[in-house]
Amino acid sequence: MEEVPARGEVTKWLCAWRLGDREALGHLMPLVYQEMRRIARHYMARERADNTLQATALVNEVYLRLVDAEKITWHDRAHFFAIAARTMRSILVDHARAQRSQKRGGTHEHFALNDALVIHREPEVDLVALDDALNTLAAMDIRRSSVVEMRFFGGLSVEETAEVLEVSPETVMRDWKVAKAWLMRELSPKKCNEA
Repeated sequence: MEEVPARGEVTKWLCAWRLGDREALGHLMPLVYQEMRRIARHYMARERADNTLQATALVNEVYLRLVDAEKITWHDRAHFFAIAARTMRSILVDHARAQRSQKRGGTHEHFALNDALVIHREPEVDLVALDDALNTLAAMDIRRSSVVEMRFFGGLSVEETAEVLEVSPETVMRDWKVAKAWLMRELSPKKCNEA
């Protein structure tokens, strides 16, 4: 099993990088890269066998986008992984949209939801539809949308999500439950057929 770096270690190197220490990036990236690989493997393990995106490619793309993100003022490890979750979501949705446009007849690329998100055991959900639903949810309740983004796309635990959002784990669980119910209603086949 891979060792997860101490929270303080990542935060220390993020702060040094933010303050202009170019050598800090050399210390930081191996720490966060391994954790991002863990998150991507966790996410990709739920995917369909015919999914063309590999965990390593996903991590490399997230890594490249984050390293080039000069305008972000990194606060700490939790902030870094919240931004990584948002970046991972963007990459996955872009990939799903590209796959959809390449398929004949506009069929949908489906991604499996993990058991934590599934209320009724529906095996798959359209990732583009999920992204659209999350954008709608964000307009109504940004924190609940962020909870789903961090848990589903970023693979963060309840405790890690609570740390990022600066709320209690109980609040995260409440938001998670409400968001799941809302998303399942929005993504239900009956609702999709009405559109």
